[in-house]
Amino acid sequence: MANHAILSTDDHRDLRITPAHGAAQGDAVMSCIVVPSEFRRVQNDYPILFRLTPERDRFQPLALFGFEAGENLFLDGDRWDARYRPLAMQIQPFLVGHPAREGGDKQVHLDLDSPRIATGGEGIRVFDELGRPSPYLEAITGQLGELDAGWQELDDFFATLTRHDLLEPLTLEITLADRSTNRLVGYHAIDEDRLQRLDAAALGELHEAGYLLPVFMALASLSNIPELIARKNARVGHG
Repeated sequence: MANHAILSTDDHRDLRITPAHGAAQGDAVMSCIVVPSEFRRVQNDYPILFRLTPERDRFQPLALFGFEAGENLFLDGDRWDARYRPLAMQIQPFLVGHPAREGGDKQVHLDLDSPRIATGGEGIRVFDELGRPSPYLEAITGQLGELDAGWQELDDFFATLTRHDLLEPLTLEITLADRSTNRLVGYHAIDEDRLQRLDAAALGELHEAGYLLPVFMALASLSNIPELIARKNARVGHG
């Protein structure tokens, strides 16, 4: 069961967060959720794919880090080998909580079980000596706001993509240098042929909604798949 608490000066004045990367900090994951506003940053390093939730009631955009559960090919010991880390990774161990009252501002929550909570006086302070938010917490709050705003628009984003038939199933079967096979199923990607056939009215609708750039960024991100395969082959070779 999740062990979350509302972040507060009274309860967490001395809280520090470790900036380190690694499996011990929870970074050994195959993918993470991303939002359309960050697709331009994400596509520099990662493939962006779409997948239905386990309930199959909505799509989620994902940045792909590996080909199997628990595999992050961008993680090299305690180093994250990429120019950008998605917001969902940057904001840990914080998350957006419900407002204290209806219509109020959403609250910052803290995952008390997170391995990113530092001990022994090390790490980055969340509040300063006077109990004010540190520059680190101010940055985190901005990232949480962007992530939450992006999350709120996902239903409309995918409804628009579905209306224009821009999602196509994607299955990847990858034969590695050691002749082993990795198979990714259940994902969707932008249908490039369909995108090229959209008329001016449809393109205008996507542009007006702010979705045209994210669509092109998601499509461009697929060029990172060969690089991800190369990273996998390098790991296999060292195995």
